Amino acid sequence: MRQALAGGASSTWFPYVIVLPLVLVLWGYVVQPMLATFVESYSGETGAARYLAFLESGSIAQRSLFTSLGIGVASVLLCGVVGVTMAFLLKRFSFPGQRLIEAIVLIPAALPPLIGAISFQLLYSQTGILPRALQALLGTEDPVLAFDGIAGVLVVHTFTMYPFFYLAASAAFAGMDPSLEEAAYNLGASKARVWRTVLLPMLTPALVSGSLIVFMTSLASYTAPLLFGVSDTMTMQIYINRTNGDLPMASSYASALAVVSIIFLLTMRWYEGRRSYRSQSKGIASHRREVTNPAARWLALTGSLLAMVVLLAPVATIALVAFSEDGSWTTQIIPSVYTVQNFVTIFSEPSAFEPILNSLRMAGLATIGCVVIGVLIAYAVNRLKFYGRTLLDIGVMLAWALPGTVVAINLIAAFSTPSAFSLGQVLVGTFWILPLAYFVRFLPLVFRSASASLAQNDPGLEEAARNLGASWLRAFLTITVRLILPGVIAGGLLAFVNGVGEFVASVLIYTSSTEPISVAINNRMYTFEMGTAAAYGMLQVVLIFVVMLISGRLEGGRRATKDVAQWTQ
Repeated sequence: MRQALAGGASSTWFPYVIVLPLVLVLWGYVVQPMLATFVESYSGETGAARYLAFLESGSIAQRSLFTSLGIGVASVLLCGVVGVTMAFLLKRFSFPGQRLIEAIVLIPAALPPLIGAISFQLLYSQTGILPRALQALLGTEDPVLAFDGIAGVLVVHTFTMYPFFYLAASAAFAGMDPSLEEAAYNLGASKARVWRTVLLPMLTPALVSGSLIVFMTSLASYTAPLLFGVSDTMTMQIYINRTNGDLPMASSYASALAVVSIIFLLTMRWYEGRRSYRSQSKGIASHRREVTNPAARWLALTGSLLAMVVLLAPVATIALVAFSEDGSWTTQIIPSVYTVQNFVTIFSEPSAFEPILNSLRMAGLATIGCVVIGVLIAYAVNRLKFYGRTLLDIGVMLAWALPGTVVAINLIAAFSTPSAFSLGQVLVGTFWILPLAYFVRFLPLVFRSASASLAQNDPGLEEAARNLGASWLRAFLTITVRLILPGVIAGGLLAFVNGVGEFVASVLIYTSSTEPISVAINNRMYTFEMGTAAAYGMLQVVLIFVVMLISGRLEGGRRATKDVAQWTQ
């Protein structure tokens, strides 16, 4: 091994020295657990019947599948309309309030999934602040404009997921040549035809990117259905069957959900790859048009202020409730008693601070693994030539395509008994199962960030170092790693904050001694300790804002979340 690393990449078998351990990691912690889940789903005498239930009309399995698919498709359509419209308005027009909206348009990306869902429940549900305030104002018997059930889930998804479409569409609009549209208008095309024949085809990669992330994220959504009372979804059925001790049935739901996610991923990639969407024009860069009509300017200003209130309301609600006294908010529209004791309790009581320490430790360990393995896989895929390179890339994508509930069930099925990949230990019920779940879920974030950085750097610099006598290892560490370090750190920070806020997989595999902060928030909500739960949430939000700021500076002002929305292109 030492001789191979010293010899560099000149030998034909050298790449396999690097790739073989990476393949084993992906096999042991991604592919093999999937197979273990599938095997578990067939255990017992009714194995095949569990899958036939998905074909049985009116069964809970079929209803859950159709409900999840319907929510996923509706989320894609709603997020696409909101995200692309906002990108079009902010990138093509200059109007009063535009800079304000651009500054806060990505605030939903800073909300962890659980906190985002909780904030919307506090704001817009039957017992939410806004419906009850309108009820009191209008004197009606029932809350006004209250969201519940699937409608509530779609509202949460639209608000928290539209940034994926916005980021991808913004990049597309910014790089789009306006001379193409002008030429179409000069030839007599209507606005509708220009959108259909010019803009939408050029936006296809961005739309595919946003659709992939939104559909898979909505399929994996657990918190919104949980809080808005939608039990007939795949993720909820996985949780219900797991907590009821029916692991084989939970495994069948997990396997079916994984198949749906992978099929959608491959279909969208096939659709995108059917044709080229690159412009052959060499026109000028896109520019914004000034809104000069007085009525339109006032309308734009009013809309901007309304959008600011809507975007800031969830964070403001969490901040408000974080300073409320536990148990004091009952029938009032907003909390009536405020205190800082919630934060004092979190930082002074060991039992209350333990979830924070757990999350930081587990997310930190997972991030270290993501950085080491992610950078090596990115290097292998982008710089080395070997058979199976595409399969290695797909293996990382596979980890990203799996919803959190599926990852949890896979790990339970694979590591509830000793195996070589767990060093002969049972991992389920231990501390190590959670960092492993975070590693599997967020490895693609570091991989794609490192891949993007490698694509922007000339491999000739590393080759020059080796020609001057440096070993491959020294050239890799001193040249390549240093050049891609900002992107790697940004991806690592993104993996870290996602690990700190992870809830979907954690709720299935945590124990009382390994309770992470997201599960602590959920448990506090169920014991009506709303103030302490919101205080935990505010700490998460502040951490994510800090990390987004650092990531933006590391990447020259570009937000790290932009990579998440663009890596599927």
